[in-house]
Amino acid sequence: MNVDDLEWQRTHNGRVLTQLVDSLVEHGCLDLLVDTARERGDWACAQAAVRGLSALGEWERAWALIAPFAATGWRPAVRAGADVLLGLGRTSQALDLVRPHGRDEDGYDAWRDYAEVLVGAGRVDEAVDVLAARLWDMRMLWALVEVTEGRGYDERVLELLEPIAEEVRRDPEQPRARALWAAPSAQSRVLERSGRADEALRLRAEDVAADRGWPSDTVDDYAKLLARHGRLEELRELATGPARYNAVRPYVAALEAAGRFDEAEDYLRGLIADTPYPGNYESRLMELLMRQGRTEDALQVVEHTFDDLYDGNLLQAAMILLAEQGRHDRALEIAAQRSPEYLAENEKFWIRDNRWWLMGESGRCREAIAEVEALPEDEVDDRELTIAWLLAQDGRLDDAIARLRPLPGIRAATDLAGLLVRQGKYAEALSVIPDVAARREEERRFWTDRVQKTEPAGGL
Repeated sequence: MNVDDLEWQRTHNGRVLTQLVDSLVEHGCLDLLVDTARERGDWACAQAAVRGLSALGEWERAWALIAPFAATGWRPAVRAGADVLLGLGRTSQALDLVRPHGRDEDGYDAWRDYAEVLVGAGRVDEAVDVLAARLWDMRMLWALVEVTEGRGYDERVLELLEPIAEEVRRDPEQPRARALWAAPSAQSRVLERSGRADEALRLRAEDVAADRGWPSDTVDDYAKLLARHGRLEELRELATGPARYNAVRPYVAALEAAGRFDEAEDYLRGLIADTPYPGNYESRLMELLMRQGRTEDALQVVEHTFDDLYDGNLLQAAMILLAEQGRHDRALEIAAQRSPEYLAENEKFWIRDNRWWLMGESGRCREAIAEVEALPEDEVDDRELTIAWLLAQDGRLDDAIARLRPLPGIRAATDLAGLLVRQGKYAEALSVIPDVAARREEERRFWTDRVQKTEPAGGL
């Protein structure tokens, strides 16, 4: 294994392989994941296995697995290795492993990792010193806030943050202040958690009134702070004033949490009536009404957008919300009711894929398969993958697996692996996933083919 391969895996595996290996952990397949990680240098397997072994207190096995990955110097593996060493009680070795060495590549992640391991070793003073020396970087500033939470260091953190926050407030346009524009927000968070919420509220109110920092973030931060402390009247003033846009969501959420649904609805309807571009407010009102079970009222709010050919169409958002409520047939119905012009523009683009998904979720798999198979093969992207998913939804796992086996590519392989897990064929599930070299080659061929298809024939 090497750093390049590990970094490629981190950026290209996505959620699919992570979900696969996590499901294998849930099925008690730790030994299988350990073996696969060792044999193939697979980071997803190694990461899941280390988490599983650590949860069981099997620190020696976890270290034997992670050590070769950490030896590459790749930062995520180094961090994971340091945690395992802490679990073993080998604090000095953990700190030696994760300590930055002043190289150019030692940036934010390295120093944050080092601070976190110091905290894990009970050396919070040293962690604060490490981060305090680097507070010109806003990420370090937030790291200081986060690693010290619940550690009894709030007063010291506030001593460090206050001069930076005041510098930002005095002259927000100077370069250092622009780089550290969120310092007042960080200060507010620490004041709040240390029991000084009134002081945090006062400072944030002054920041909003003076239009300091990035206005949208300042208003959002202040609105959420007001909501957390039940200051609904002050929140209402903010949400109906000139800076209202970023206070809308916290205000509606606070009203809803207080059971004041009518007020939330009236407020959103007022915003809709008061703006020429109400789509964002209509979407939020639809969500609010859906959560109350008022499905048809929610649809009535947004249905006038359903045939819009361009921006502002809320049809898909409505369909997803209906599906989340189990109203798959209603979602299919509102899609089918669209104008001929809208359907002509969007049927192939997204509607039919969503229709097949909704049919599969609602038990109409065979009907959906018949629709897919009635279309020419080159008319449907991922045709075989779609049919395989519908077959699996219909309980025909063997048929779905047979469809997937001959298909090339990592997506087909991960779909196949997921079905094999459902059948209890755990080792086979991992074996069908191509190794890192094969996945990288697949990606290289994809981009080569894409470039060749877009280059003009005959050259310049």
